[in-house]
Amino acid sequence: MTIYPKTNRREISAITTALLTRICKVSLPILLVVIVTFGVHGLAQDQSPPIPNKADQAKLKKALSGKRSELLKVAGEVLSPLEYKVSFKSGTERSFRNRYWSNKEAGLYVDLISGEPLFSSAHKFKSGTGWPSFDRPLGESQVVEVIDQTHGMKRVEVRSKASDIHLGHVFEDGPKKTTGRRFCINSASLRFVPLSEIKAEGYEDVLEEAELMSAYKSQTSSTEQSSTKKRNKKHK
Repeated sequence: MTIYPKTNRREISAITTALLTRICKVSLPILLVVIVTFGVHGLAQDQSPPIPNKADQAKLKKALSGKRSELLKVAGEVLSPLEYKVSFKSGTERSFRNRYWSNKEAGLYVDLISGEPLFSSAHKFKSGTGWPSFDRPLGESQVVEVIDQTHGMKRVEVRSKASDIHLGHVFEDGPKKTTGRRFCINSASLRFVPLSEIKAEGYEDVLEEAELMSAYKSQTSSTEQSSTKKRNKKHK
């Protein structure tokens, strides 16, 4: 065993301390920049982005009828970074932090780009995954299933036929009493249309298939009764 003189040990200790101090001075600012940059980015992605307004929805539908490059350009301008990433780059939003995972309101879930009705609240169920889960789509022709072998896994991707955007994946572990399938869908690629807006948006012809006709009639009847009562009060 080598025994160093006390002076050498002090010198080594001083050099080591000076070196560590220098490393900290150089590395700490860089580390802080990385933490802030990715931390803020992560928080932004976790938030539920606002739904495109009516004007932006019209722009997306118009661009859909043209070249794909034009659609990508318009989508990049009007969609949030998260919506664009999920829809056009097959990204995945955070579980339990998206806008529809816990939505219990009755209505339709439509394609964010084309507006085509894709899923119904009547077929939505609590899967515990943190993403909107449905046991079936509205009509097999509305969605396309594609083999996905990314990330070292073999899964079945679900895409919208009308706009060719990424929706999510489908698994065979859904409710056994219905279809046995679980369509695990990203909220960021959908837009929810509540029953109160179904008529205004022209989706009344889908209500039967969506198994929402009874709920729609009930709500419509309640609304009409409420309006009648208000009119009668004004005339008194």
